[in-house]
Amino acid sequence: MSTKIYCDIADLRSIKKYYKMDLVKGFTTNPSLMRKAGAKNYENYSRQIIKICKKKPVSLEVFSDDNSSMFNQAKKINSWGKNVFVKIPVTNSKGKFTTEIIKKLCDEKIKLNITAVYSSAQTKKILSSINIDSEVIISIFAGRAGDAGLDPIPEIKQSIKYSKKFKKVKILWASVREPYNLTQAKQLGCHLITVPPSIIDKIKNFGKKNNQLTLETVKAFLKDSKKSNFSI
Repeated sequence: MSTKIYCDIADLRSIKKYYKMDLVKGFTTNPSLMRKAGAKNYENYSRQIIKICKKKPVSLEVFSDDNSSMFNQAKKINSWGKNVFVKIPVTNSKGKFTTEIIKKLCDEKIKLNITAVYSSAQTKKILSSINIDSEVIISIFAGRAGDAGLDPIPEIKQSIKYSKKFKKVKILWASVREPYNLTQAKQLGCHLITVPPSIIDKIKNFGKKNNQLTLETVKAFLKDSKKSNFSI
């Protein structure tokens, strides 16, 4: 199974650039990325993203913290396009699981991306609240787990095992820190990985041999030392 690459992004100009790449199969974003990109009106900005990405899936996140508002936002976001997956955090800010909302939205056949997942126990809880034919992405924050000194690999492995009987559930490696994470995601059997633009640009180095990389590195050192007019 090949791991599909999504781009984690919010800047409209950059989205247009990466949408044209065959390598990029979809897009994810979140309120933090949208704020950084200068979005002022959530709906207007989201609709611009959807318009650019009309033939590729886009995950857009709710930003409410209570069940009722979260449900209403999810329904509204879902109505903006057929290629939309609604991102729902696995818990709210008080630590309460959102499985009740997840179940209600799945019952209405709304495509979901469950975000901020860190453990296989959370994955199991999500799966217990969805239908066998629900279309759901489960985003496991591998990079952030690693930043905290936790090993995400066992959690992803177990999450993939748990999800096997759900044919429309996809496990996504999120919070990528380096290009090698794509290799890891492939080895584990992740269905998806979402990657920031800076890492996508580095993936073009894939396929180079060790000797070629050595030569390129030595040439770069030599070039910079000449520019600096170093002498001993």
